[in-house]
Amino acid sequence: MVVIVDTITNPLRPRHPEKVNRPDSASPPKPDWIRVRAPNTRGYADTRNIVRANGLHTVCEEAGCPNIGECWDKKHATFMIMGDTCTRACAFCNVKTGMPNALDAAEPQNVAEAVAKLGLAHVVITSVDRDDLADGGAEHFAETIRAIRAACPSTTIEILTPDFLRKEGALEVVVAARPDVFNHNLETVPSRYLTVRPGARYFHSIRLLQRVKELDPTIFTKSGIMVGLGEERHEVQQVMDDLRSADVDFLTIGQYLQPTRKHHAVMRYVPPDEFSSYEKVAYTKGFLMVSASPLTRSSHHAGEDFARLKAARAATAR
Repeated sequence: MVVIVDTITNPLRPRHPEKVNRPDSASPPKPDWIRVRAPNTRGYADTRNIVRANGLHTVCEEAGCPNIGECWDKKHATFMIMGDTCTRACAFCNVKTGMPNALDAAEPQNVAEAVAKLGLAHVVITSVDRDDLADGGAEHFAETIRAIRAACPSTTIEILTPDFLRKEGALEVVVAARPDVFNHNLETVPSRYLTVRPGARYFHSIRLLQRVKELDPTIFTKSGIMVGLGEERHEVQQVMDDLRSADVDFLTIGQYLQPTRKHHAVMRYVPPDEFSSYEKVAYTKGFLMVSASPLTRSSHHAGEDFARLKAARAATAR
């Protein structure tokens, strides 16, 4: 058998090769409350230039975040370490999938330099999934945290990590570096995992968050889900209970938006009043902080939210 590879009419590898042959999934038109302005400010351009100059990736760009204009105008970028290619292929995610390149040993220092140039009081560091690495990238996370601490001692650090599935000892390495906030998103309710997040395991993620508190109770823990993927209200409330059983401090809930027609369709646009209802219910369940709105994302307003999170903990300790 001879396999012919066309490098002329299609020289570029698809961003999501696993989705190329899927049928298109149509989502309903976006309602008015979802629309945002295109980024075109001086602050946005300055942030982009600093990111480019340090050879870094951001989840703001790779995941197509709708809040990029607002955040980058304030020089609030969420850095995505360990490359721009993920070993998972979640149905909701716009990050490129495939076999990643080797880790860049200079990346932790480059991130730290960018944090210093941007003058960030609070920084969020996330990553692609790196199932190809023995530790899932845990030591690279720890090195990045240490580099930021050395360059910017007053900057508080929030990390948004993969699940480190089947990576024994990886979580302990990251927690030992002592980030201020440890975030790991559940993304959706358990009944949607096989469709939306097939490479992950719901109760493993719950246990990961619980284990962070066991290792270091002083670290704030955080998790988030998207709605509009076909979940039921009672399922969202059960996720809240599961997270509280793991002593998670901060919950975010946002609207899922379809990156392309090859991704999971939006089953429903949840109106703002339902988000307000979710927020009220979550607070009654004991979360220190809740952010629930159509455009809520894990790192949106992270610095302001961290200040409120510390104040909420201090209030409960009185």
